[in-house]
Amino acid sequence: MKILFVGDVVGSLGRDMINQYLPRLKRKYQPDWTFVNGENAASGRGITEKIYRQFLVDGADVVTLGNHAWDNKDIFEFIDDANALVRPANFPEGTPGSGLVFVKRAGVEAAVINLQGRTFMPALDCPFEKAKELVAKARERTPIIFVDFHAEATSEKQAIGWFLDGDVTAVVGTHTHVQTADNRILPNGTAYLSDVGMTGPYDGILGMERGAVLKKFTTGLPVRFEVPKSGRTQLSACLIEVDRKTGKAKAIDRLLINEDTPFIAE
Repeated sequence: MKILFVGDVVGSLGRDMINQYLPRLKRKYQPDWTFVNGENAASGRGITEKIYRQFLVDGADVVTLGNHAWDNKDIFEFIDDANALVRPANFPEGTPGSGLVFVKRAGVEAAVINLQGRTFMPALDCPFEKAKELVAKARERTPIIFVDFHAEATSEKQAIGWFLDGDVTAVVGTHTHVQTADNRILPNGTAYLSDVGMTGPYDGILGMERGAVLKKFTTGLPVRFEVPKSGRTQLSACLIEVDRKTGKAKAIDRLLINEDTPFIAE
């Protein structure tokens, strides 16, 4: 069985890439489950109900979030009713939404866990302890467990990958928006990738207008970052092959679509 995971969708350009390419990717690779990180989907910050539902129409089974989960106030109006939306599980008790969801395809159930790191990030509950708790809960229903670890530091991402090796199917990082080249299967059968990358503007800086980012770096002055409305685009993803009985990963491959690496149907 296969899992397709598409990295951080940024703004309207990222949403256009999902709309254009996600159905084509699904036809080509035939994944059993498709997950999309949408925490930057609404103008670079947060998500709306309309965007969330369009992702489902485009072919996502589950939409994951991250540190910008609450940036668009619209989320508080629908998150508790959004069964395919998962936010970082290590937010404090009582936070709206859920950090663990289940989705069934072809009679087989998969669990999706979203966690947020703490290094160079806002202080939250321990992601390692929360991971241990939720993995135990998920394994009561299925051995196929996918973890989106939304974190800044590669060291923290690697640490949780090793921490969960053998207990989950995959640990894939999000948040830093640059696809890393360290995809591998850890010794006990967990697929790992430090960052799946970003889906959105190809010529910005982490998805933002590069002029504003350059001004901030060169002057040190506060600058408002905006997502480009036009220009070249990219889609970053990974494809994971899973043993349906054991939940162990058999392979993990990076996918990248942009002007330099165009999509090939077959």
